[in-house]
Amino acid sequence: MKLDSPIFDRIRVKPDKDRRLRAAACPTCEWAGCEEPATHRAPKGRHQEGQFWRYCFEHVRAYNQSYNYFAGMPDDAVAAYQKDALTGHRPTWKMGQNGGRARVADEFQRSHPGAGFADPFGVFGEFGGTARPEAEPARESRMIRNAERKALETLGVELSASAEEIKARFKVLVKKYHPDANGGDISTEDRLRDVIQAYNYLKGAGFC
Repeated sequence: MKLDSPIFDRIRVKPDKDRRLRAAACPTCEWAGCEEPATHRAPKGRHQEGQFWRYCFEHVRAYNQSYNYFAGMPDDAVAAYQKDALTGHRPTWKMGQNGGRARVADEFQRSHPGAGFADPFGVFGEFGGTARPEAEPARESRMIRNAERKALETLGVELSASAEEIKARFKVLVKKYHPDANGGDISTEDRLRDVIQAYNYLKGAGFC
């Protein structure tokens, strides 16, 4: 962009003298009975977008003080306009309207014929897709937090371990690290404490 562009006048404190609007070159103010130069524009109103009146400074200020775009508009129409303005007066649709999610899921499955992929977490079923015959039954899943993940690692079990597997593993580790099972050796007490704390945390979190 050129530094001498008139666009820079918008951010300058004072535009260059040679580009200031000269009063002599302006049309006459359109306010009734006014003969001053029309140095300012004012919008004509609703249904006349892009059209302007030409006024002098004093009369454009008076016009703007009383200007109301919604003048004569019913209250329900004003409310509808304000609501549409939130989305830029563009059409919107509710999530999942017209079966959009189901259609996407089915189209994805149709676009991969013979792929033989399984849907163990029921993703496509959740979005309304058609289950594939070869898909595995959906299994219940839950989000694993970091603390829960660490507790499972302490017990040495998989993230998908069942409650019975966790309990069985806990019993094995207690027998392994308990001092009575090690001839009274207390060097494994810290490890035993970690195992007990991890099991109690998983139990409180509903894993077992």
